[in-house]
Order: sequence, then structure tokens, then C-alpha cells
Amino acid sequence: MAGTASQQSDVEGVDGGVGLTALLVAAARAIETHRHDSLARDVYAEHFVRAAPACADWPVRIEQVPEGDGNPLWGRFARYFGLRTRVLDDFLLRSVRTDARQVVLLGAGLDTRAFRLDWPSDLVVFEIDRAGVLAFKQRVLTDLSADPKVKRVPVPVDLRADWVTALTAAGFDPAVPSVWLAEGLLFYLPGPAETYLVDTVDRLTTGGSALAFEAKLEKDLLAYRDSPIYTATREQIGIDLLDLFDPGPRPDSAGALAARGWSTSMRTPFEFSRRHRRGPLPEPNDALEGNRWVFAHKPTP
Repeated sequence: MAGTASQQSDVEGVDGGVGLTALLVAAARAIETHRHDSLARDVYAEHFVRAAPACADWPVRIEQVPEGDGNPLWGRFARYFGLRTRVLDDFLLRSVRTDARQVVLLGAGLDTRAFRLDWPSDLVVFEIDRAGVLAFKQRVLTDLSADPKVKRVPVPVDLRADWVTALTAAGFDPAVPSVWLAEGLLFYLPGPAETYLVDTVDRLTTGGSALAFEAKLEKDLLAYRDSPIYTATREQIGIDLLDLFDPGPRPDSAGALAARGWSTSMRTPFEFSRRHRRGPLPEPNDALEGNRWVFAHKPTP
């Protein structure tokens, strides 16, 4: 009985609210993995989907979707997540080929980069997320006998709590260049929490460090409430993203970093769709219209 209770507690970390979106992204990565023109491969993703009761009937291959790529959720939206995975993979690998020797995944969710990317041998990957999410992930990976390709340090702490103390206690060294990733995270946080997080990253990083994050620039998120992506996500899997996103005004985090001397670049996902010749392109009533990917580098003195 104790084992069953423990497993149920683990699943609670991903079976509701924002945690459930980690499973949505995992399903998207699974679909991307099995495409003939895949942008990113994650052989672990479908196992997360199958391990959580909330998504037992979700597809993990586009062939399992009756409308195929015509489905706004499992076609276009899933392809967006596949593209995002590839672009951020490339950013991280570029960063660690130069200065960075520490990777910090903020709100790591079901990220498996420590297991699937080819990292330098002297690197450390820190994964910060709630204990329930990390425990669920660990259970699935243990069942698969999966081994990370690099030193991996889970940091079980809520980003609304004192994650800085937890991260430094886990071995993070602010004097060593680091690369940080906030993938699909900031728009779930209240504006002041985003500001605190970005300020803290700046404080904890030395020259040669880097940060990538996703932002949404819409003045009114609800203007896209009836968009195909949000409608399909609500109706097909019961996730109302607009209820999960923080409705308050967003800070200009890219501008704040630039004011502190970081070099910043803000890009639309569609630029990368064109570069890779696959992925979503603009369409009417587009819930992706305001999405931006921000890449920031802290210069070496």
C-alpha cells in the first residue's frame, strides 16, 4: 500500500493545473520524435504520457490523430513545441561549447535534456521544480533504467519558495559561467515573480553566462480565447491555458537585462519555422502571435 500511495503522490505533481501542461509538452515531444522529419528526438517523452492516468488516451504519434496535422492541438501546437525544443536544445549546446559549465533548468518539468543531449563531460545540469513533478519523472526514468549523460542534480523546490538557497546548497557556483533556461514558464508567474526571477538570475551569474526564456507580448490574452489552438486544447484534453496564464501585465524582462549590460535578442517562433522549413507559420486569430523567444548573454568583463 505504501508504494501505491507514493506513486499517487508523485503523479499528483503532473496531473493537474500547470503540472498537466508538462504532460502536454511531453506528448508533443513524443509526436515530434516519431515524425519522419523530426526536429528533436526524445525517446522518454511517450513514457511520461503513458505513466500518468490523466493522459492515458493522448496520442504519442501523429498517425493516432484522425485529422493528423489538421488537428490544431496535436498538429500545429505540438509542432510548435517540437520546434521550441530544437531551438532551445541548440541554444544550450552552443552556450556550453563556449563558457558555461553549469545548466539551470527553471521549472524543469519533464525535461530530459540531461539524458538525451551530448554534453561536455565536466558539465552539471540542475533541474529546479516541485518535488512531486521531479519524483514522477524520476520514477518513470528509473523504470526505464535511464542514465543521464552528464552530472544531473534535481533541486526539488517550488520557484515561489527560496529556490536560491536550495540551488546553491545543491552545488551551484555563482562564480562559474552558467546557462539558464525558462521554457514555457514565465507567463504562468505573476509579473513581480518574473521580475524577481530575472533579477536573481542576473545576480547569480558571472560573465560568459546566458539565459533563454519564452515571453508572450499580447496586450489582451483573452482576445485569442476562441483561437483554434486554445479551443482545441480546452475541448480535447480539458486544459484551459488562459486560466493558467497569469492575467496581469508582463514586465519587460528583455529590456531589464539589456539595461544591466546583457546582449539580448527577441525572436518570433515563425523565424525558426522558416529556417528549419517546418513548424507553425502565422495564421488568422493566432494564439502564437504574441509568443517570443528571448536569448540573452552576459558579457565577460
